[in-house]
Amino acid sequence: MSFFSGPSSPPGCTSIQEQRQRWERKRTRTAKELVKTEQQYSQQLEMVTTYFVEILKAKGTLKPDIRESIFSSMKAIHSVNQSLLVHLENGYVGRGFEQFCPHLDLYNTYVDNIYNSSKVLKIQLKKNKAFRRFKTLQEDRPEFNNQRLEDLLQLPVLRIDQYKHFLQDLAANTSPDNPEFQQISRAVDHVCEVSQRIQNNTRRHENHLQLCRVQKLLKGRKTKVLAAGRWFIREGWLKTVPPKGAEAKPKMFFLFSDMLLQAKRCSPLHPTNGDKFVGQHAYPLQDCSVEKVFGHTRSQGGLLSLSFPKANLLLMSNNQEDLNDWYQSLSSAVRKLQSKTEVHHRDDLCRRPLNSDPESNTPSRKRNMVSTDTTEHAQKSAAEWESSAPKRMKQSGAAEQSSEPSSSSCVIL
Repeated sequence: MSFFSGPSSPPGCTSIQEQRQRWERKRTRTAKELVKTEQQYSQQLEMVTTYFVEILKAKGTLKPDIRESIFSSMKAIHSVNQSLLVHLENGYVGRGFEQFCPHLDLYNTYVDNIYNSSKVLKIQLKKNKAFRRFKTLQEDRPEFNNQRLEDLLQLPVLRIDQYKHFLQDLAANTSPDNPEFQQISRAVDHVCEVSQRIQNNTRRHENHLQLCRVQKLLKGRKTKVLAAGRWFIREGWLKTVPPKGAEAKPKMFFLFSDMLLQAKRCSPLHPTNGDKFVGQHAYPLQDCSVEKVFGHTRSQGGLLSLSFPKANLLLMSNNQEDLNDWYQSLSSAVRKLQSKTEVHHRDDLCRRPLNSDPESNTPSRKRNMVSTDTTEHAQKSAAEWESSAPKRMKQSGAAEQSSEPSSSSCVIL
């Protein structure tokens, strides 16, 4: 008995075709979900624009600058997204985002202002009785479906993250031969930039809250924690080992990106500051070196040796894991700070002009062309410059000496 089979297709042809069909089905589902969520998003933006922005502008309940601080570029975002929605509903995803991405600056403006918006909104709800009543009446409308204004103001920030995932899925399931592939790929890059901006803003805001929290923990205003560019890393109790073998005393340490702050707890009997700390020393990490010291705690915890230009610090912990965490955190902070300093130093060397010596700027060719009187005047002024040079050198040297220990000025608070 013989069996006859039809013409066989090339090996792998069927699997490739099936894979393309799966991609197309995924792409179709993603596109439909994108359109559906964009419709909902556009409706929510319209509610905020109509029932809050426009009516508040007409009634004058809020001053223009306060209204701008709360709603920022919400109205302009709604206008841009209406145009995007038309393209998406007609199936032009690539073209829609190609025209939408140049307007992402509106989202940049919005996400940069979102924390200030929340702050201003809270202040107005606390102080402005008319606005508080107006907000309650508008939120009770059936169109809002029990949504609060605070949640609606977060929508543009959340929508960027949704765009990022939708576009990444579309790009992954779109053939490179498709005319929309390049458009969608470029849109992914642009949206990811805004998404990264949101993450950076969130990190900065959370760091600011941490700095404010530590500042409130410290008694008085002598110890300044809030500073531009400073990042909070960690905090915890460590014992300071005195050099003459006295008893090790527990101290609270706050580690930041540029300094290590040592503090002691206030008296628990104090009526107002019982839960606060007093700053004792602020050690700059710029020229710090961190080393582990072994063999002193019988395998329970260990010691850390910290060397600063004007001080040495020996810290002890009975918890090995906690000590390792402190070592890693301190070493990483010092390494990052020193690497930044090296980069700035190299940049300064690159920017420094080749003829930085003031004597090299003497116009030798002009001196041969001027008259005798001018030459004498030039020689006299040169003599005056030479006589005043030592004073200038002393001033500049003093300036350098005062600028070097800028970080060490906070060693003893």
